[in-house]
Formats: sequence, C-alpha cells, structure tokens
Amino acid sequence: MKRRNPKRPGFRRNRSPLRWLLHHAQNAVAALGRLVRHPLATLMTASVIGIALALPSGLYLLIDNVRTLTGNWDGGSSISLFLAQDLDDREAEYVRKTIAARPDVAEARLITREEALTEFRQRSGFAEALDLLDHNPLPAVVVVRPSASATSAAATERLAQALQGYREIDQVRVDLQWVRRLEAITHTLERGVYLLAGLLSAAVLLIVGNTIRLEIQNRQGEIEVVKLVGGTDAFIRRPFLYEGFWYGLLGALIALLLVTGGLALMQAPVRRLAGLYQSAFRLDLLTAEAVAAVLVGGPLLGLAGAWLAVARHLSRIQPE
Repeated sequence: MKRRNPKRPGFRRNRSPLRWLLHHAQNAVAALGRLVRHPLATLMTASVIGIALALPSGLYLLIDNVRTLTGNWDGGSSISLFLAQDLDDREAEYVRKTIAARPDVAEARLITREEALTEFRQRSGFAEALDLLDHNPLPAVVVVRPSASATSAAATERLAQALQGYREIDQVRVDLQWVRRLEAITHTLERGVYLLAGLLSAAVLLIVGNTIRLEIQNRQGEIEVVKLVGGTDAFIRRPFLYEGFWYGLLGALIALLLVTGGLALMQAPVRRLAGLYQSAFRLDLLTAEAVAAVLVGGPLLGLAGAWLAVARHLSRIQPE
C-alpha cells in the first residue's frame, strides 16, 4: 500500500493545534483577498445580502419602538376607581396612598368629589342643572397607572380584579379592548417579521450558494490539480467556506448600516410628530442583542450557503 506524502495537501498527520489555526487563518485571509480583488462583484453580492438582512431587522426595530411608545403612554392603560360615596377627602387620600404603595402600580392620582364636580360642570354644559342639586352626586375617583411590568392586557386585568376587592371601592372601570387590539396587531406583525426573516434567510442561502457554485466552476481546473496531488475534500472545501463567511459578514455590516441610516433619516420627522403631542419620544437604536444576532446570523448563513454549494458540486469534479 502506498503511503501518502506528508507534504501533500490534506495530510493531517501530527499536525499541531498551532499549525491548524495558522492554516485556517491563511485560508481566511486568502479568501478575503480573492473578494477584494473583485470589489464590484463582491460589493454587489454583499449588498443584496445586506438588503435581505436589513428588511427583517428594520421591521423588528419598528415593532420594538411601537411597543416602547405604547408602553410609555401614561394615559393608555389607566384604571379609574370610583370610591364609595360616604368617604371624605381624608379617607379617600388614605385609599390613594394604600393603592400607590402596591408594587404593580406606578402612580395613583386622587380626584376629590369637589374636583370631579367642578370638572363635570365645566365640560358637561349642565352647570345650571347642577346648581339645583342639594348635594354632590359624584364620587371621588382614584386614577391608577400600572407599572411597566403590568401594562399588558392580562396584567392590567389582574390588577383591576385585585383593586375591586377593596371595600372602599364601589366600581373599577378599565378599557382593555384597545390594549387587546394593539397586542394582537403587534403579535401579528411580529409573526410576519419572523416569516419574512425565514424567507429572506433562504434567499441569502441561495445567493451565497449560487455565488460559490460559480466560483467552483471557475476554479475547476485548479480543483482537479489539487485532487491529483492528494488534496482532500476538506482541504479544497475550506477556502470556499471562508468566502461564504466573508460574504455573510459583509452583508451583515451593510444591513446594520442600512438600518442605522434609515433610522437617522426618520429621527427628525418622528421627533417633530412627537412634539405635536407634547411627547419626548424618539426612535431607539437596535439593541445589543439584535446587533449581535445580525453579526452572527449573517456569517452563519454565508457558511451554510457555501457548504450546500460545495457539498453538491465538489463531489462532481474528479481528475481525469
């Protein structure tokens, strides 16, 4: 049986970890060099990958900002507590302080009976009719704003049920219909983003796979020579995998630039719109977790696309 020449490519015998790492580093740099030598083609391919990654990232950022906006809207999930008629202002204030001390309550504001009557007189247009009454028919009201951890429909409903158990409270009124509708819309959009991300991830696999397939065809003669001198499939596969990695990484960086640029363009109009509603809201950037997901997901998709292309086409090339 013939012994393989240890100088031939693909021979792995007695290879130290340092030499293994050095070999991978050389392949990575060489793959990047091949892409740099064709800047226009590389930029076009990476840009297509970047656009495919930027679409779900931008939509995710939009949904995250909408969730932040509605969560910070003070009047959005307030609960009105109508107190018993026989409570005076001192007892009503005691109830307000008791409710404000709850961990699931961010703020509790008391509207006394006199304040409620004054407001109703100003807004209802029945001031003369109210003057005919010999007593104030309106109860004191405590307006409760749930804490950030209790702004969902289910949490707000649990808080309302708990407050209903106070004997000083006659009625609890909270409108959860809009909260449920908003949550349903947000969840639907979120599911759509995941679906879009899956479809565009498949598109990235196809883009990288087709690019690597063309590269394999262009270097078919070189591959045949390497196989003739004993190069293993793993040895031949490695440079193409690194090309896929670099395509994915460049696409991820372009995606982050596109999302950040789009956010910068939208920041001023959003700030003006928020100012019309006396709000200091501004668009948030991608979180560190989202940035990491893009920077990791792009190269992984590039590697997967390159692996699929190499696994399919490399075995068909045999030296004659």
